[in-house]
Parts: sequence; structure tokens; C-alpha cells
Amino acid sequence: MTTNESDCKITEPSIDYKNHWNVAYNKNSTEKLGWFEEKPAQTLALIKETKIAKNATILNVGSGSSTLIDNLLAEGFSNIIANDLAKSSLNSLKNRIGDSSKVQFLVDDLLNPSKLNELENIDLWNDRAVLHFFLKEEEITSYFNILKKILKPNGFVIIAVFSENGAEKCCGLPLKRYSLEMLQDYLGADFELKNSFNYTFVNPYGAERPYIYSLFQRKN
Repeated sequence: MTTNESDCKITEPSIDYKNHWNVAYNKNSTEKLGWFEEKPAQTLALIKETKIAKNATILNVGSGSSTLIDNLLAEGFSNIIANDLAKSSLNSLKNRIGDSSKVQFLVDDLLNPSKLNELENIDLWNDRAVLHFFLKEEEITSYFNILKKILKPNGFVIIAVFSENGAEKCCGLPLKRYSLEMLQDYLGADFELKNSFNYTFVNPYGAERPYIYSLFQRKN
């Protein structure tokens, strides 16, 4: 899951993640990004499985310029929050879909949120390929703390991350790879597994990227 590696090479000992991702999105059109999916069928199938209402609040973290937003709008969902650290990625998304009243574009840092932590009663938290960039335990704890803070009782969580046999790096950054048991442990006993499966994504450059997809529901 990379763009051209030359576009994402890390040379500084200390990484400015906001700048890193803004540069990646500025250098590449959406369809040239290594994580680009023309149609995110696996995520859409899991969302359909939740049977959430069309006016349910869906938070897509690390949204980038994902076509998931286009597909959710096409299916009639009307309360979507597209979040990303990189403003340039959300600008690309906004330019493509237009200034829709059904989508809120939220530039914020999952690890140091100033806006995300003010949200509440989220019906669905969706993450494709964000969690695995957080390597430190305190970062992972922060991620799950904000998830648990804003997700409503009986709300759903979809997390798709690189599986244990997945790639070790993406866009020049090291990754933490996951098993289903690890995800359950981080979520805790208050979350019930509804579905999971392995899926090998073939990126625009022909490389195979093994993922694990999971759907959990928070207990009331």
C-alpha cells in the first residue's frame, strides 16, 4: 500500500506527519495513490451488514480522498464526517464530490484531537488503513480512547488494517500489523465481534497487500 516510494521517502529523523501526508496527496492524483480503491466493496458490504439508518452519523477517520464517500452518498447516506490529518486530501475529496451539505470535512489529528473529541453519538466509526500507522502503545491507547468516547451505545466499528502477514511499510512509514485477537483486546469486552475476514488488496501498482477487515458492535 504505497504510492511511488520516491514520493514518500522519509529522510528526517523526526517525522512531521501532517506535512508527510499533505506532500503525498499533493504529489499524486487520487487514482495514483497506492491505497486507491475504485470501489471499496469490502467496507460497503460491512456497512450494509450493520443495517444503520441512512441518516446515521458515519465517521470515516483517515478519509483522505477515498471514493467511499462518493459511494455512501450514492447509497443515500446523509450524515457523513470525513476526517483526515492532511487538509490537501480533504480538499481533493471536496473538489470531486462538491460542497455537499451531507458531508462534514474535518481536518484533525486522531492522536491530538481538537475537534474529534467534541463529537458524540457516532453510529459508525470506519477506519481503513489508519490504525496500523500508530506504533507506540500510548498512540494506540489514544486512538481507542477517542473511539470509545464518541461512539454511541450499540454503535458499530469497522477497522481494516494490515494483517500479520501484511506489508511492513506504507508510504515510507513503518507499520504495526494486526490479528483479530489484537483488535478485540484493544477494544475490550464491551465490543462484540460481528464479522471479520482476510482480504488481499492489489494496489494500483500491482502489489498485494493482505488486510484483515473487522466489524464490531458496542454493547448497550
